[in-house]
Amino acid sequence: MSAYRRDLRCFWQWCADHQLEPLAAKRPHLELYLRELEQRGYTPATVSRRLSTVAGMFKYAVIDELVATNPTRAVTRPRVPWEGQGRTVLHPLEFAAVLSAARQHGDTAHTLVALLGMLGLRVSEACNAQVTDLRYAGGYELLRVVGKGAKPAEIPLPIPVLRAVKAAIEGRSRGPILLSAKGKALTRGAAGRLLRRVVREAGVTSPARLARTRCAGPSAPPG
Repeated sequence: MSAYRRDLRCFWQWCADHQLEPLAAKRPHLELYLRELEQRGYTPATVSRRLSTVAGMFKYAVIDELVATNPTRAVTRPRVPWEGQGRTVLHPLEFAAVLSAARQHGDTAHTLVALLGMLGLRVSEACNAQVTDLRYAGGYELLRVVGKGAKPAEIPLPIPVLRAVKAAIEGRSRGPILLSAKGKALTRGAAGRLLRRVVREAGVTSPARLARTRCAGPSAPPG
């Protein structure tokens, strides 16, 4: 949120310096804004993020009928290499390395990474998942989760995730899917520490991306 505010202040200040009402900006103005940011020495990732913030502002301005169109749609965005994008997800090769390390670490670590990386669950959702949340229907094994806003959903389990889950529950009919080394429910804090250990063992250089609410790879490798 602080970055969002900084990005908006930067744009508003630029508009003030050029005697331009922010919502009156057109595509040529925004192209000039980006070129000036580049001339100031900002990285392509920062320039791209600042345009994304302005694009979000105009998106809601269109919804609220303050402007007719979003002028950011046709603006030329700087090319940002993967390593410079500051994403909170892993590159597919990074995820494969983490999944392999988790498998070596044990069933709980393997299942945790599979649930986060292949299903896109949040850490809290994975830790709260119970054996009784699993059911078979229509040829699929489903996992019931309660997401943001207390919204329930049933997610089909891909074969690699199902295998990991079955190994983690070891035939149990109740209780949490993920257990600590002491046989207790895995807490969010313990899950974060476990993820960081696995990431270090995998040799991934940005463990913070896994310690956040999600650790989903752009595409999940088979496992």
